[in-house]
Amino acid sequence: MDSNEQIDIRGRIRAHGARQVAIARLTMPDDWQEELRNTLRAQRTPRPIFSGDGDLRLFLESFAVFFTATMIFLL
Repeated sequence: MDSNEQIDIRGRIRAHGARQVAIARLTMPDDWQEELRNTLRAQRTPRPIFSGDGDLRLFLESFAVFFTATMIFLL
């Protein structure tokens, strides 16, 4: 590749953005506002504190591993 040849990266980025917008518009449901409200409502529902995907469970499991490793190291 010659040093005089330059790639038009700005044009490629604009074209990619335009393609992404077109894809998003084609895959968007007709009633996207209602679907967005339903999704947000589902995400905001309170979850039990010991649910399987909660942060507290991850913290407790991590703490148990750390505590066990510390006790083995100290013994």
